[in-house]
Amino acid sequence: MAALLSLLIWPSAFAASQTPAVGAETTCRGLAERLRNFDAQPCLDAELAAARSVSVDKRPLLFRDFPAAAGNATPKRVLVLGGIHGDELSSVSVVFQWIELLKSGRYDRYAWRVLPLTNPDGLFARPSTRVNAHGVDLNRNFPSPMWSSQALSHWKDKAKGDKRRYPGQSAASEPETRWIVEQIEQFQPDAIVTVHAPYGILDFDGPQDPPKKLGYLRLQPIGIYPGSLGEYAGLSLKLPVITLELPQAHISPSASQSGRIWADLLSWLDRTIAEAPASR
Repeated sequence: MAALLSLLIWPSAFAASQTPAVGAETTCRGLAERLRNFDAQPCLDAELAAARSVSVDKRPLLFRDFPAAAGNATPKRVLVLGGIHGDELSSVSVVFQWIELLKSGRYDRYAWRVLPLTNPDGLFARPSTRVNAHGVDLNRNFPSPMWSSQALSHWKDKAKGDKRRYPGQSAASEPETRWIVEQIEQFQPDAIVTVHAPYGILDFDGPQDPPKKLGYLRLQPIGIYPGSLGEYAGLSLKLPVITLELPQAHISPSASQSGRIWADLLSWLDRTIAEAPASR
């Protein structure tokens, strides 16, 4: 957490780095073509900002901050990520469903930062791919302590050289990975929620007691991998990493299903994070 403690001025740093969302319209209209039952207009209305960083193929990396209620000087912070694997399309749709909920302002007891599509090159490839434009699995590319000694050997021996799970030539070699790491260091979240598919389970990494279920997803830990977000943030940084594995990669849960997941997530945050001592 030392790296996080050095960034206590994150609000001003964020204000300085936020730029107009160049390319957001193209992204939203492209998502409407790729995702089932996805309307471009709510995406266009989401007021997404573009980071200074871009993907390998120069696509914008978009995000949205939802600040805590005025007067809450030290809110707990939640970072939400979707689409780290570009062929898990439903993970992006669900995050946009949650953006609509956050826009209501009813959840401002927390500060939220939402990264709805962290691997745009993979999603917009034809066909969509798990990996980014360099052929790297971003969820094996985080600079975890195990990376140097185990990432490549694990990929060769355990994953049998599966190209879909290639961890890259070095930790954090990819601009998308570095951007996510920067978001964690800058935003200093108290919890991270990342959405995947298609295993239909709930995974968790970190020192806290995990939720037993979120909506129809039941806890079934699947372990960590060298360079995974769970290993990097959950085990190394001691942050709770809640990983939703939706049951289908191309068909999103209904609004009621994602709403039940959201409600259970809020309940877990209220029980576990809201009263916990600040890590900053």
